[in-house]
Amino acid sequence: MTRADGSPVRVLVVDDEKSLTDLLQMALRYEGWSIRTAENGQQALAVAREFRPDVIVLDVMLPDIDGLKVLGRIRADGQDVPVLFLTAKDSLDDRIAGLTAGGDDYVTKPFSLEEVVARLRGLIRRSTLTVSDAANPELVVGDLVLNEDSHEVSRGGAPIELTATEFELLRYLMRNPRRVLSKMQILDRVWSYDFGGRSSVVEIYISYLRRKIDAGREPMIHTVRGAGYMLKAAS
Repeated sequence: MTRADGSPVRVLVVDDEKSLTDLLQMALRYEGWSIRTAENGQQALAVAREFRPDVIVLDVMLPDIDGLKVLGRIRADGQDVPVLFLTAKDSLDDRIAGLTAGGDDYVTKPFSLEEVVARLRGLIRRSTLTVSDAANPELVVGDLVLNEDSHEVSRGGAPIELTATEFELLRYLMRNPRRVLSKMQILDRVWSYDFGGRSSVVEIYISYLRRKIDAGREPMIHTVRGAGYMLKAAS
């Protein structure tokens, strides 16, 4: 995922806990995004004006100006950037206040890094005025091709019919070729943060994919015992 001009997505992370911002920086840079941080509201406003982020992760409780007021000032500056609130407050009233103030999503602490990344990808994808996926909608690994726009999948030129969930699982694997993905990572990304089932659902859907992707061919989906699953081109 890149900006419309092909440059890295710009993310501003605002939180006064350095350990937390360090973790988020690490996770978001792994996505290939450009990250700036701020530890208070005044600094956040200055960085937002200069950096012009594509998405903001914003703590509600800051040492000077609370996050709701920071967002109000950002909106007053004419920036319609998507904002993900990150906070320890988890009551329904707090959630409503954050979203009413103009926030686009809300995550409570403690949180999963995979959850935050997944939600940010969703916000960025919907922000078509400023950010778009890469110009080429096709993901290609070996002879396996997935088109993110048309949802068509083929291997060796032969079309493969997938359900919506199978498609999302394959897309996640293909976006991370030769990378071992744990069951929990897959659950967080494909079934979303609030999925209440067990990790066995991942095993079930991996088996479904194997029947459609690998049947009668050299396998591309591999189990890494004790670690997770990996997709790589057939040799």
